[in-house]
Amino acid sequence: MNEKIRQNLIDAGCDEEFIEKFSTCSERQCEKMLAAHRRELLDVVHEKERCISCLDYLVFIMKKEGLK
Repeated sequence: MNEKIRQNLIDAGCDEEFIEKFSTCSERQCEKMLAAHRRELLDVVHEKERCISCLDYLVFIMKKEGLK
């Protein structure tokens, strides 16, 4: 496997098991693996965005009602 591709997978948060599978898959399989990993990362982003929204709402309510 090209070292740049390997480093990019590491930078994208892929573990060694993923990288090993990726190194032996067909182009189509690799595309599916990357799409699945992207979806997983995006799910995490959306969950964190939801948490941030909850905190923003809490700050808004606290300011509005003069709490704390």
